[in-house]
Amino acid sequence: MAKADIYGGKDPRDLPLYSIPVAARLVRLPRTTLRSWVRGRSYPTKAGPRRAAPVVVPPTPDFLSFTNLVEAHVLAAMRREHALKLETVRAAVRFLRKESGQEQPLAYEQFLTDRVDLFVQRVGQLINVTRGGQLAIRSAIEESLKRVGYDQGRAVRLFPLIRADRRTVVIDPRISFGRPVLVGTGIPVEVIADRFKAGDSIGHLSEDYGVSPDLVEDAVAALMEDTIEAA
Repeated sequence: MAKADIYGGKDPRDLPLYSIPVAARLVRLPRTTLRSWVRGRSYPTKAGPRRAAPVVVPPTPDFLSFTNLVEAHVLAAMRREHALKLETVRAAVRFLRKESGQEQPLAYEQFLTDRVDLFVQRVGQLINVTRGGQLAIRSAIEESLKRVGYDQGRAVRLFPLIRADRRTVVIDPRISFGRPVLVGTGIPVEVIADRFKAGDSIGHLSEDYGVSPDLVEDAVAALMEDTIEAA
């Protein structure tokens, strides 16, 4: 008997899974910033208002795919390092799309192996930073890409930035329908976070789920509201 295809023949990486508020928390961006990346925004000109195109193009207006989440994760890392303005991000992504021939180059391993130098060079030119600044941007990009897992050259899992050098939470569109889970357990972090918000203690949750208190704290932190100021 053939297995039922729960994804309806579609790649789970391309399904609309994450609302803008949820995605913003997972990649540590203000909602307003991510919304402007996803929907574009109006801006004034001498000839009248114009509309900038989206930087990240989701499958539906209100929900991002896993692939979109990876794109936002990489761009958010650069923004945290250098507070890049939207037009700088937009121009850099246009450059990458042209160079790579892919619409979503930030979600492909090729970006890490072949395109980082080009991207750093172009971003450096756009924001007029010194060579040291370019190296800092490259470092931010490379660190963000280390938190992405690939299969056949394309991103398949993401370890969101919760604490430096810790990969305790993973997002994989093939596990728990793409919900963030504790690594090695399959426990959705939202279940733990909801119970914590309802009044359960870290110690109690640790005993209930058979995981360390540190893992419970990471599960709660993964869905905390972001405090980064909007650009």
